[in-house]
Amino acid sequence: MNSRFRFSGSGVSLTILKVILILQAILILYPVAFTVSAAFISENSLSAVGTVPFSKPFSLMQFRRLFTETNYGHWFFNTLKIACMNTVITVFVCSFTGYIFSRFWFPFKKTVMASMLVLQMFPGFIGMVAVYVLLWKINALNTLWGLVLVYATGSIPYNAWLMKGYFDTVSKDIAEAAYIDGATPFKAFVKVVIPTARPQIVFLALTSFTGPWMDFIFPKLVLRSDDKKTLAVGLYELINGRSNDNFTMFAAGAILVAIPFVIFFVMGQKSLLMSLAGTGGKE
Repeated sequence: MNSRFRFSGSGVSLTILKVILILQAILILYPVAFTVSAAFISENSLSAVGTVPFSKPFSLMQFRRLFTETNYGHWFFNTLKIACMNTVITVFVCSFTGYIFSRFWFPFKKTVMASMLVLQMFPGFIGMVAVYVLLWKINALNTLWGLVLVYATGSIPYNAWLMKGYFDTVSKDIAEAAYIDGATPFKAFVKVVIPTARPQIVFLALTSFTGPWMDFIFPKLVLRSDDKKTLAVGLYELINGRSNDNFTMFAAGAILVAIPFVIFFVMGQKSLLMSLAGTGGKE
């Protein structure tokens, strides 16, 4: 009797768990399906989509409108350029900075590290006015390189600490073996340490790319002309105001926004999982 009760109880628990997981999947997938369905209809209003996704005739009209009636191509290229430049600068600077903090001693090392940690405690909104004034003084307003400068410098404190913590887990014997073979510290870092830290570097590259990809506040603050806008600003203005009814065209643009995310996460999935699992060379 007791064994039957336990078996029945476990069956009920499994059924409840399945129901919960199915409901969660529906809550997550339905908005995505609704957006995809809205992108492939000819009407402009969201009310034309219907409650059931993919119930309307298939059409590529919204994608044609997106590239013929707006500067979506410029917005996409601007955002891609900013994200790629920020990724390269962040990975290069933070990898070197984290390794220096992890392996070398220099005056005021702890003070500098503590200062970088304190800077991360303040939200970026506090310095928006100061950032705007600085960009104005160096003629960086309404420029893409001004945005890259803000993103790259703002991410250094946290990402340098992130790389420093990872390099602390990498065995020093690896670099010391390279020193014995005649390698300089720089060569040992590039040829030996960097390949060892590849999972964390891929993780840093992914986060550095996705950070500015759909950021809205700083591009809205800095950029003015239509040909310099990013995807977030451009897409927002498609549906901003009572007279705008470009919601289905907005859905088409939102789908194209997700393409680089899918590509980069598929390419770096293995390294990303290794980084999250903390697989470094332990001492």
